[in-house]
Amino acid sequence: MKTIGLLVLSNVFMTFAWYGHLKFKSVPLWQAILVSWLIAFVEYCLQVPANRMGHGTYSAAQLKIMQEVITLVVFCVFSMLYLKEPLRWNYLIGFGFMVLAVFFIFKK
Repeated sequence: MKTIGLLVLSNVFMTFAWYGHLKFKSVPLWQAILVSWLIAFVEYCLQVPANRMGHGTYSAAQLKIMQEVITLVVFCVFSMLYLKEPLRWNYLIGFGFMVLAVFFIFKK
């Protein structure tokens, strides 16, 4: 559970690093990049330990697919709450395909 918790936290930081600046388009690009890098540093401080702790319990492929699904969930919440963008039906269908990917990656 530690691995999953760290992956969730790291994805929250990375989502803000990648997309948080979209609400501040008047800020100069170099400042947005600098702040994004600083936020991404925190993300790496969580992501790297998550992968190290998780590898062995999970394969690298399993860690990657978990990270991708977590990224989508975090992004959907971020997009709706922070950016105030709607979650469309086709996004949910695509997400469903990602859930199928998880099923197949974890299938023995």
